[in-house]
Amino acid sequence: MDTPLPAPPAPNADLAAEFEAEFMAGLESDDDFAVRELLAEGFPAYYIEDDTPAGMVVKEHPDGRKQWVRGAGANERVIRDL
Repeated sequence: MDTPLPAPPAPNADLAAEFEAEFMAGLESDDDFAVRELLAEGFPAYYIEDDTPAGMVVKEHPDGRKQWVRGAGANERVIRDL
């Protein structure tokens, strides 16, 4: 009789849980922690500033460029380079 093998654990599950806990703590501290983390990892960050027009968000790229954008994913539209 063949005994099924248990599924292997998810790769880096502990690392992912640690990152998520640190990321959430950064969000709760109300500083730019989350933005800095995303940019450091090479991902764009999305956020709102006091002067961001309604319906838009700031998209900051790892290279420092900033844009006002509307929508998300395939529907994202650049409204203005900042």
